[in-house]
Amino acid sequence: MANDKKMVEQITSMDVDFAQWYTDVVKKAELVDYSGVKGCMIIRPYGYAIWENIQRELDKRFKALGHENVYMPMFIPESLLQKEKDHVAGFAPECAIVTIGGQNKLAERLVVRPTSETLFCDHFKDIIHSYRDLPKLYNQWVNVVRWEKTTRPFLRTSEFLWQEGHTMHENEEQAREETLRMLGVYEEFYLNCLAIPAVTGQKTEKEKFAGAEETYTIEPMMHNGVALQGGTSHYFGDGFAKAFDITYTDRENKIKYPHQTSWGVSTRMIGAIIMAHGDDNGLILPPAVAPIQVAIIPVAQHKEGVLEKANEIKATLEKAGFRVRLDDSDQSTGWKYSQYEMKGVPVRLEIGPRDIESGNCVLVSRVSREKSFVAIDGVENEVQKMLAFVHDELVARARKNLEEKTHVATTYEQFLDIAENKPGFIKAMWCGDSACEDKLKEATGGVKSRCIPFKEEKLADTCVYCGRPAKHMVVWGKQY
Repeated sequence: MANDKKMVEQITSMDVDFAQWYTDVVKKAELVDYSGVKGCMIIRPYGYAIWENIQRELDKRFKALGHENVYMPMFIPESLLQKEKDHVAGFAPECAIVTIGGQNKLAERLVVRPTSETLFCDHFKDIIHSYRDLPKLYNQWVNVVRWEKTTRPFLRTSEFLWQEGHTMHENEEQAREETLRMLGVYEEFYLNCLAIPAVTGQKTEKEKFAGAEETYTIEPMMHNGVALQGGTSHYFGDGFAKAFDITYTDRENKIKYPHQTSWGVSTRMIGAIIMAHGDDNGLILPPAVAPIQVAIIPVAQHKEGVLEKANEIKATLEKAGFRVRLDDSDQSTGWKYSQYEMKGVPVRLEIGPRDIESGNCVLVSRVSREKSFVAIDGVENEVQKMLAFVHDELVARARKNLEEKTHVATTYEQFLDIAENKPGFIKAMWCGDSACEDKLKEATGGVKSRCIPFKEEKLADTCVYCGRPAKHMVVWGKQY
């Protein structure tokens, strides 16, 4: 069968070595290169173009909800970071610290931002005075540094790109609404732009963000059953406001502390795209974020009229709003097929002398690799249909993988057996004690609570580890 044929031999099969397959794909598809600093990646043009499309789609959603983009400094005075004790304790092991400026020792050490809550709070105390100043709905697109011990491109790097939203509200109700609203934005974006369904819910007390009262998360599953924390949204209450002395005069002329949120996603999403959708031939990119949605390959391009017709089709598709690449290089046709297959381009369009004579062209779907012969007249409609098919098929495959690799454990023995023999998520009851989380992680070599899902099921009456009365159903799994 055509879709069983492996076109790119240089890529290790994911069933043989998933980690090596991932490395092969990010290198062969020219997404990243390694830099001279351990843990820092060079994002190459094709990889960065994916990020630009992600950024554009998300930014559009944020602005539609009233958020404004700002920019905060890269450096945080150490004393500022230490104002919120839980926050600084959570990030201290990952901080990169500047001690010398030019040739002089700094009077105060500067932390290269691992996140920006403290910077925003230091600014908010100067600009928030009245209820009329609220809400403050801010977002920034920046880089951050977290000194990771074990790194892998896109998944865990010492420096990465992200967006971080920071908002201030008059009261708890409004801030909680914002926290869940932005998690919903992420969930919709993952499904409708990245073609990835995911589990959403609340992090346990042990796994919540440093300094937050509550953390909510989106947890997509990768092809191999491992979780990837896809994005988080945090409700801080008024803890940071009190630490930074941020107050405002409310509608009754009383002094109040505003309530705060933050939320973010990063270039880790590109890793999610690779591992949720890719195959042994390379990337498969969701159409919404693919830098090239249609690759036009002229067949026998040296013959009269072929390149002219290919350029006509390109102009038609671009006018219709598609991102198109016409490859008129002197590489062989077979090489071009393989190249754009590896780079995950959703649709390939082939046009040659016989096609022109018949008034047709050939469309090839990246997910099915099946050919469709369509009329050149109206080709933009056929391309749109095929792009929709690619998206829907990617969603269906990812959902099938999520469902097939989600297991239920009602006893400790079942939990251990699934963790050992069945990659994926485990649904199991939990008493609410962090000690049970630690014991399960220790006994299974790294299976952690992913979240308490919004849609809980009562699988049993007792905790899967200790046997005490259960409080929640938790989704557990190993993570990147």
